[in-house]
Amino acid sequence: MAEVARLAGVSTATVSHVLNGTRPVREQTRRQVLAAVEQARYTPNAAARSLATSRTRTLGLALSAISNPYLGELLHAIEDESAAAGYTLLLTDPHDDPGYEATAVARLRSRVDGVLLAPSADSGRTLDALAAQKVPTVLVDRMLGVAHDEVGAENVEPVAGLVEHLAAAGHTRIGFVAGHAGLATTVERLDGYRLGLQRAGLGPPRVVEGHSEAEPARRAVRELLAAPDRPTALVTGNNAMTIGVVQALHESGLRVPGDVALAAFDDFPWADAFSPRLTVVAQPFAEIGREAVRMLLARMESPGTAPRSVRLPTRFVHRDSCGCTS
Repeated sequence: MAEVARLAGVSTATVSHVLNGTRPVREQTRRQVLAAVEQARYTPNAAARSLATSRTRTLGLALSAISNPYLGELLHAIEDESAAAGYTLLLTDPHDDPGYEATAVARLRSRVDGVLLAPSADSGRTLDALAAQKVPTVLVDRMLGVAHDEVGAENVEPVAGLVEHLAAAGHTRIGFVAGHAGLATTVERLDGYRLGLQRAGLGPPRVVEGHSEAEPARRAVRELLAAPDRPTALVTGNNAMTIGVVQALHESGLRVPGDVALAAFDDFPWADAFSPRLTVVAQPFAEIGREAVRMLLARMESPGTAPRSVRLPTRFVHRDSCGCTS
């Protein structure tokens, strides 16, 4: 840094302000410093910086199924927003296992300035540890209503809307493929399904557990379709399970929407390429990711403020799989 300062004709403090954005610097001076950085081939020492500032300039993300391509938009938005703020993102996959989640997040805690967490079905141990160590934390996607900042999409009303949409098309036997038991999103979407049935004056509920994955959903729906009074319409609780449901319908020789209408929670890149094209509720994944990082940075700067809970609206995307014209 001293060499950069000598080349630029400024103080080392000015070099620090330019590189860290800690104080406004004149544009001409900023350009001189950046030119000197390039000339000296200077790379800031992140380890030394963290020792001096007690900041690692790293954020932790604990998100199950990181390899799931459907969550790519969320992950990319979090990474882009973190990078724009000058932070590196460190990832871990808790596998929706509460015990492993506690271990994985514990490993993150000492290496990051704050944690973004999509909580498992029982995150009490993890959240207690984060609170006890006063680690800035934001819950992403799965809303718990606890003493942490959180951001996610609306779930109850959008699913109720899908059920009412199918009921308006004449369906009276509407089934629901639920996600992993105990997850906040599963609970809320199941509540939305039941609310939709109640509003439409329909029943009883026809629910199977797809465990948030394609293969369990395929097996569960095969059993549901084998019943004498099988559903004439299905609502799926997430995009991975939608794939399994489509496979089960194909294997059962049932046509969509001619034999069984289909509506899904979550849009994904292939939904418009299916035949028929899938009617879905689309989550604002990119906006959720960006807002989560903004909330975490704000929490790091103002740790004493009251926690916020932010719900973002979804979007109904009408296509062909529900079998109606509007």
